[in-house]
Amino acid sequence: MRYLLVPLLAWALAQGLKHIFRLMGRNRRVFSKNPKSPLLLSGGMPSAHAATVVSLTAVVALYDGIDTVQFAIVLWVTMIILYDAMMVRFSSGQQGDTLNQLLDEQKSSLPRIRVAHGHTPVEVAVGATIGMLVSLVVFFATK
Repeated sequence: MRYLLVPLLAWALAQGLKHIFRLMGRNRRVFSKNPKSPLLLSGGMPSAHAATVVSLTAVVALYDGIDTVQFAIVLWVTMIILYDAMMVRFSSGQQGDTLNQLLDEQKSSLPRIRVAHGHTPVEVAVGATIGMLVSLVVFFATK
């Protein structure tokens, strides 16, 4: 059960922090487009993707060890997800914003496209730190 609950806790904490940063006015890149439903939007500070997958990786390492098949699998999946969040999704988010800007400037009748924003390296690093800290706190609190 800890393999599900710890990542869920890390995700919830990261998503909650997005609200705090939004209220402080530091997360405008993500929330300015759709302030009505920020809970599940992608992108922004911190990365909930990073918090979730890093917490899962840490939980597997702490409880099962790093010399296991489970750790190897979750580590590779984590690296792929973090790379995708920073490189592929971030780039496609910028492209989507640019396309929507062109649609607006040209007064096109085409509908605006839905844009999923990725993360900057700092957003991913902060999310990864949250995931690691949540895992360590739960591990030592339940030991």
